[in-house]
Amino acid sequence: MQSREKKEGGNMDWNSTLVLLFIFCLTYIILSFMKLYKEKASLPPGPMPLPFIGNLLQINTNDIVSSLMKLKDKYGPVYTLYFGTKPGLVISGYSAVKEALIDQNDVFGERGDYPVFTNYIGEHDMAFTNGQLWTKLRRFILLTLRNFGMGKRSIEERILEEAHFLLKEFENTKGSPVNPGRFFAQSVSNVICSITFGSRFDYNDKRLKAIIESINNNFQVMSSTWGTLYNMFPDIMQYVPGPHRTIRKNFDDIYEITDEMIKNHEKTLDPNNPRDYIDCFLIKMKQEIDEPDSAFYLESLRRTVQNIVFGGTETTSTTLRYGFLVLMKHPEVAEKMQEEIDRVVGRDRTPSIVDRNKMPYTEAAIHEIMRFCDVIPVGLPHQTSKETVFRGFTIPKGTPVTPMLHSVHYDPNNYAEPNKFDPNNFLDSNGRFKKNDAHMPFAAGKRICIGESLARMELFLFFTSVLQNFNLKPVIGKDELSVKPTGSGLGHLPAKYKCCILPR
Repeated sequence: MQSREKKEGGNMDWNSTLVLLFIFCLTYIILSFMKLYKEKASLPPGPMPLPFIGNLLQINTNDIVSSLMKLKDKYGPVYTLYFGTKPGLVISGYSAVKEALIDQNDVFGERGDYPVFTNYIGEHDMAFTNGQLWTKLRRFILLTLRNFGMGKRSIEERILEEAHFLLKEFENTKGSPVNPGRFFAQSVSNVICSITFGSRFDYNDKRLKAIIESINNNFQVMSSTWGTLYNMFPDIMQYVPGPHRTIRKNFDDIYEITDEMIKNHEKTLDPNNPRDYIDCFLIKMKQEIDEPDSAFYLESLRRTVQNIVFGGTETTSTTLRYGFLVLMKHPEVAEKMQEEIDRVVGRDRTPSIVDRNKMPYTEAAIHEIMRFCDVIPVGLPHQTSKETVFRGFTIPKGTPVTPMLHSVHYDPNNYAEPNKFDPNNFLDSNGRFKKNDAHMPFAAGKRICIGESLARMELFLFFTSVLQNFNLKPVIGKDELSVKPTGSGLGHLPAKYKCCILPR
């Protein structure tokens, strides 16, 4: 009898606990919804988020671009979206993006949090910091890159040197089916490595291979569902198994190479004759050794090298890889480019950057490749530096802002048929090259990519050098080629493909 009473008492205690737990959870959910409703009241419209997961149910994490574009169609060019538990602003279309990043660049120019990068290279670097540290590092990096030839004839010579090695690699394929991605990555990475480390790498050098593989692997993870989920729920994803767990190792592989380079540079440094970016940074460190708030110290050197090498390798090589896939899909465009190259450059000399002004069709085709391929469809996040009013809405200070660059490049107000690949988007009625303001492959405003002039020069010289000497033929029919991106997070990645590289 007593045993049964104890059992019944125990059941009552357990039932009471469950009831209290249910009441607690229900109360918490109700309070969370009330907080969300209050929070959303002054912000632009957007889908109603759920506690904990935000607007995860409204986003296809494997194709975030399409999800954001559908929400734009429903809520307009400026809407609120919860990436996780915090509300953010999504800005779409050329007009709205220009208004934010260019017209109000002081308000929208700060960098927002982006855990797949900031958790591994943030706080001491240039790309993911704000304030005086960012200002000083950006100014220094830009000046140093210019001093080593960015945008000048001297860097053109480095690019053409790599183009020569690239053509040799293509010759060695003997027309066999290959994936050209590795070749493009080697050549592009060597250009920025020569500025950063002082010399190019042999294509068989294990350090160059490690740099390329680490950057490419991280770019693929960051452009996948795993990268999107990590950015939304970084505290949880740190404990979840998956390919995102390799991000740190990939960054560490480059840090290891960088540390070795820095030590060698310290031993051979001549303050009166800097050889590269690392030398210039080490000299600046010595000059400001007694400055308490100096932006120049060992960790910021390591992190900014990551910024420069990552940024100077992946997007340009991906654009080349993607661009030649598009040209195989549209061989008539490649043929017209080759006709212009033959007419202006001929076959007896290498292309030069001065030829660009005489080659409007080639220049238009390269701009169209950048627009159509849209390698960075969702720009790196910004945040508001102060409370502001944007298009009638009060936006609090520190609000994350996502500029939809894809919506700029596919804006029907600026491109008649945005889903169609057409170099005429950048040609006037007389066949002359024309600029289009709705062309932002390097972003815009204060945070525009510092390597824009270098990347544009590389794309022109690599495209023209290859097309001058080779035809790229797909191993399947051109109608079977897919130019749809396989990734849609940080980057748009082309489908893997093979082609035959045949001498002209």
